[in-house]
Formats: sequence, C-alpha cells, structure tokens
Amino acid sequence: MERDSIQYKTEEEIELLRESSLLVGKTLAEVAKILKPGVSTKTLDELAETFIRDNGAVPGFKGYGGFPATLCISINDEVVHGIPGDRLIQDGDVVSIDCGTLKNGFYGDSAYTFAVGNVREEVRLLLQRTKDSLYLGIEQAVAGKRVGDIGYAVQSYCEKFGYGIVRDLVGHGVGKNLHEKPEVPNFGRRGTGAKLREGMVIAIEPMVTLGDYNIKQDADGWTIRTIDGLPAAHFEHDIAIRHGKAEVLSTFSYIEEVLKKQ
Repeated sequence: MERDSIQYKTEEEIELLRESSLLVGKTLAEVAKILKPGVSTKTLDELAETFIRDNGAVPGFKGYGGFPATLCISINDEVVHGIPGDRLIQDGDVVSIDCGTLKNGFYGDSAYTFAVGNVREEVRLLLQRTKDSLYLGIEQAVAGKRVGDIGYAVQSYCEKFGYGIVRDLVGHGVGKNLHEKPEVPNFGRRGTGAKLREGMVIAIEPMVTLGDYNIKQDADGWTIRTIDGLPAAHFEHDIAIRHGKAEVLSTFSYIEEVLKKQ
C-alpha cells in the first residue's frame, strides 16, 4: 500500500515545488545577512516572514500543527523546532534555521546550520560533514533505489566520525502537504524501504549530533535537543527523483554567497 499513498508529481507541479524551494533558499540568505552576535531570534523570524510574504508566498511553518513562528531556530544542543523569541545569538553559537514556504499550493522546505563567530573546530567539522552527508544521501535519491539507500549513505558516512544520527526524526515527501509519504530516515540498510520512482519529491534532512543520538523535547512542546547537551547540525534539501541523477529543487547558493562576503 505504500506506493498508493505516495503523491506523484507532474512536471508542472515539480516546477511549482522548485519555485517554493528556491524561495526558502533566498529567505535563508536574507536571514544570513543579519545573523550575528546580539541579534534576537525573533528579529530573524520577523525578517523571514516579511520577505516570504513580499514574494507572494506564506510561511509554511507558521500555524502548522500550532507552531507559532515562520522559522525553526535551533541553537547549539537544540536539534530542530526551536521557537524564535528574545534569545540573543552569541559568538560561538551554531544556529540551525529551518524554513518552509507555501506558494501556488506547494511547499518548499529547507534548512541550513550556521556557525556564528568563533566556533570550535570540532563543531565546524560536524557542520561540514553533516552537509557532506546530505549530498551523499542525494546521490542515492534516484529512480530504482530505495529509501534505505539514502539513510545508509548518510549514516555510514557520519558514524565514521563517531557522530550520532537522530533516529526519532526523519525526512519526508513534500508537495501540497508539508509532510507526505514516504518517510526518509537518515539511517538504514541498503536495498530496504520504499522504492524511489520518478515523480516523487522528497526532503532529505540529516540531523547529526556530536555525541549521543538520543533526544528529548522541551516543556514548550516543540524544541528538540540532544540528551547529552552536545551540539547538533541539520541541513535539508528538496529533491525530485529522476533516473540517473537526483534533481535538487532547493539551493544553498544564495546563502553561501552571503557567507562568502562576510
């Protein structure tokens, strides 16, 4: 039945998904321009919401399941779903920002983890390797492979460095709904799980920890953090499944242009 519940996309729908996904990349680049010590997470969130609305879309996360903000901003040992507020960014923080947009009926969903100021080398390496693992996962996201091939690629790379792969949170299909079938774990065995077929669009999003992979939820009902207080990283792209080579619909290029100039 798994196949029947997956929403396959037409080429026209994939173009709309690309538009929403690229807008997320542009939004995160706007946020990157002002992300520095002393800025509140609420300021980043307000900027993102204004930019998304100015571009003819609405924030994909705001109100989703009751989430109160446009961005999920998760700092240091927070893995995902951190709620923006009065907290000020500090020198040495790693700041994971996950953003969603909804435009023309389709969602975009992408995340990037930023190193602010003087971040410890071992933490910088965690960020770089988590991003690298995302692209290793994307290499496996081709028609004929299976979801387990993606998870295996991410897990086998990250675990070489002694990192933890978060088990309780996964990537997912994306389309007219923010979260669709199939689930895309960041761990797994090759040749297992849902078969990847042309017309599927998925979000691949490694969530990787410097220590233990176990997590806990804060009393706010949203913020997820590492059980041992060690930092985590999170990177996410939206992918259209193709024959031979995956097509990445979202982009980090706008973000990285900003970072290069800083």
